Amino acid sequence: MQHVIAPVVDADFLEASLHAGRPVVLADVRWYLDGRDGHAAYAAAHLPGALWVDLHHDLAGHDLPATAGRHPLPTPAEFAAAMSALGIGDDTVVVAYDDTGGVTAGRLVVMLRMLGSDAALLNGGLTAWIADGGEIETGPGRTPTAVPFTAAPWPIRRLASADDTVAHAAAGGAVLDARAAERFTGAVTMIDPRPGHIPGARNAPCAAVLGTDGRFLPTAELLAHYERLGATTDPAPVAYCGSGVSACMNVLAMEHVGLTPPRLYVASFSGWSADAEREVHTGD
Repeated sequence: MQHVIAPVVDADFLEASLHAGRPVVLADVRWYLDGRDGHAAYAAAHLPGALWVDLHHDLAGHDLPATAGRHPLPTPAEFAAAMSALGIGDDTVVVAYDDTGGVTAGRLVVMLRMLGSDAALLNGGLTAWIADGGEIETGPGRTPTAVPFTAAPWPIRRLASADDTVAHAAAGGAVLDARAAERFTGAVTMIDPRPGHIPGARNAPCAAVLGTDGRFLPTAELLAHYERLGATTDPAPVAYCGSGVSACMNVLAMEHVGLTPPRLYVASFSGWSADAEREVHTGD
């Protein structure tokens, strides 16, 4: 699928897009695993004109079994309604950001790009924006005007099921776990039902694709990183994490450097480990 914009853009892109006359929506997608309030963080400081997107409400389905994971995809109709209410239409360009380099904002970008919509991650997010002297706003932000967003089915070719994931790993394919090493090995369980990882998976922490400034590493370093993981020659890699959110960093980073973007196993380890019949491995 051909996109008009790259999956990762810098601040200069925002000005150029506005001059080009295409509708651009800045989306602040802050959400924290430790329970901090993303909307409160948005109200304290956000990019001028940005809208807050509630990851849990707008980008996830609900009332599904535990094996679907903590953040399953919403139905196409639910997602279309959420985008419409946010002022994101069929022709809208979306630039999403957070304050963690894209760990949560990447979810929105990947979902939109899966459907053929033009969306990108702001490289470095709010942290880099402020470091570069960018202006910020405070307060509740503006109320968006609803626009039409056409519901479309999630493309199967961009997704992987639990069976797809274990089969790919068993065949020696690249199955990339974006969680931190201590969660991958099982040393720390946090909120997953069981410790460890999917058998055959390779630890590819989302933080490993970022530099100290919160921006993506240079292309050569990212390519070397994914080569070490055995992902550069895999025609159909799979990405997962705890709940299908931070895994999107690997999806975007690989597309960013010209590699095949991995299929997303949305249920991820929260869904996998909730199924007592699924084997779990611990250690490296």
